[in-house]
Amino acid sequence: MQVSTRALVFTSVKYSEADLIVSCFTEDFGLKSYLLRGIMKSRKGKLRASLFQPLTLLRLEAIHKDKGTLERIKEAKILSPYKTLHSEVVKSALVLFIAEMLKNSIQEEEANPELFQYLETSMLWLDENDNATHFHLLFLLRLTAYLGFYPDTSHIDKPHFNLIEGNFEAEAYGDYCETGDHVEVFKQLFGIDFDALVTIKTTKKQRSQILNLLLLYYQLHLQGYKKPKSLLVLNQLFN
Repeated sequence: MQVSTRALVFTSVKYSEADLIVSCFTEDFGLKSYLLRGIMKSRKGKLRASLFQPLTLLRLEAIHKDKGTLERIKEAKILSPYKTLHSEVVKSALVLFIAEMLKNSIQEEEANPELFQYLETSMLWLDENDNATHFHLLFLLRLTAYLGFYPDTSHIDKPHFNLIEGNFEAEAYGDYCETGDHVEVFKQLFGIDFDALVTIKTTKKQRSQILNLLLLYYQLHLQGYKKPKSLLVLNQLFN
């Protein structure tokens, strides 16, 4: 079946000498993987390897057989050319980290237009704005709403965050409760949009603690979660 859909590239992995396997989250069909034969040697074709950088927004013309095998792309066009995401060092590191987190977190093989819209809007915001220090923290927190484990904020005034239950409590229960100044800063991420990030003030230690809290939260709530390999580079840049 020939289809046309918008897509966000998660990963592209070299396969054999000249092929690529590309993983995309499509607006109309969820997660899809494509085999692009000979693309590493192609110079004149409609498809070029440079189109499939992480988190690139594309319009795909593809052939879907929906048999659990790799699909085929006939044509790909960039929807919104990025100005900074793949050229600025810090943003490039963020892109690699976020793409890896998305690949590890999203396994839906069905349409989820609300999630696609969130990812698209987030990437366009990051491309247009310079203040990226806290972007990944808010991005990961808001993503949990689409993945089904957004924290309960009914008692956000309480000092302890229970990572198992996903709520705030007066006392620490169990092995996965955190408290401290980083939890108080973490609370500031709730109920805001990306434009409000400029108002949040943190230390390097607090940012690192909040990120580790979020990654552990993902680990506890996502089956088969893998710690992102790009985390080391991200920490080096932000710390």
